[in-house]
Amino acid sequence: MKRSEINKIMRKALQFLKEQNFHLPKFAYWKMEDWKMKGDEIQEIFDVHLGWDITDYGSGDFYKMGLMHFTIRNGNTERASKGGKDYCEKIMIVEQNQTLPMHLHYSKMEDIINRGGGVLMVQLYNSTQENDFADTSVSISIDGEIKEVNPGGIVELTPGESITIPSRLFHKFWAKEKQGDILIGEVSKINDDKGDNFYYDKVGRFPEIEEDEEPLYLLVSDYGKFLNKLNIKV
Repeated sequence: MKRSEINKIMRKALQFLKEQNFHLPKFAYWKMEDWKMKGDEIQEIFDVHLGWDITDYGSGDFYKMGLMHFTIRNGNTERASKGGKDYCEKIMIVEQNQTLPMHLHYSKMEDIINRGGGVLMVQLYNSTQENDFADTSVSISIDGEIKEVNPGGIVELTPGESITIPSRLFHKFWAKEKQGDILIGEVSKINDDKGDNFYYDKVGRFPEIEEDEEPLYLLVSDYGKFLNKLNIKV
């Protein structure tokens, strides 16, 4: 992905968040000079990967397969074992005609919440021990109500509705056609993008970035690249 494209996605996301009256924390807007003023007091941001995360999953077409999400809070195993956070919260935007790849989480359970905008489509499969699709029906909780879904069945979530995705349940989601972009909330156990995700088809989780202009704001995957140059421990 080009940096100019990522910057454009950020600007569009901020406008949509404003329309939905959702506010990001202050560090979402830090420029390089702001990072330079910080020290050990922000180590948690790096340790648990808080911040902007924009990816096309290696597809080369963000608007066909991609996601804009921002991790607001998160824990990690080491911190949780010492009484730290054992939960995560994200905010995401799914655009029209954009799909997330089919995937599961080995240990993370999550609630996916339609916070506003269009209708969210969620496709579901149970998994086998070999990480393939099972041919069994899926029992799923939607706002506390248990529903049965056929293998590969699709659930529609209107604004305000949520679905609980247990660990090892295959899922992918997208915006229903002609219903508009969607603001999605995620409340979950600790998020570990490096070790807890399995994608049914091979994808690239973090994009290779062509630096054709300066970053508007840093991505989580930028921290080491940019901040190490400033002698900031990441």
